[in-house]
Amino acid sequence: MTIRQIRNEDEYRAALREVSPLFDNEPEPGTEEAEVFEAMVLLIEAYEAEHYPVGNNTELPKHMSSE
Repeated sequence: MTIRQIRNEDEYRAALREVSPLFDNEPEPGTEEAEVFEAMVLLIEAYEAEHYPVGNNTELPKHMSSE
């Protein structure tokens, strides 16, 4: 795995493909593979936070509201 900033959707999808298998079989803590895995997950989370933000809006959409 190459650690670098994720700049677009193609790089995002590639990063997801690289780390996905490791979620089922996480590397041993303290190993280089674990460090790379953690770094990649942080980069993915940063990209998602910027491009797929999850708001704290607790209001219901108007079509679901009783008002």
